Amino acid sequence: MKKIYYLKTCDTCRRVLKEMDTSDFILQEIKMEPITVKQLDELFSLTKSYEVLFSRMAKKYKQMGLKSQQLTENDYRQFILDEYTFLKRPVIIIGSEVYVGNTKKRVT
Repeated sequence: MKKIYYLKTCDTCRRVLKEMDTSDFILQEIKMEPITVKQLDELFSLTKSYEVLFSRMAKKYKQMGLKSQQLTENDYRQFILDEYTFLKRPVIIIGSEVYVGNTKKRVT
């Protein structure tokens, strides 16, 4: 499977999508079509961590005072499900490999 989770208002997502050929990919804009429990759990099976998928750059992270809290994997999972901005983006899946965020570092 080739899939990209992205946010159309995210400058990084727009830059990454512009730089690659996405014709073979399923694109899911996470504000219009929020990530489901099943999809998030599938990402977890590839990354082995919800924390890796969690964005600390989201404005709500600071607003909610999450920096001063000890968050568990279940907390990260629930925050991502509750608020699309907490999913680090873009998330690019190519077969069994997943790339999370704007770095070229391969997560799995």
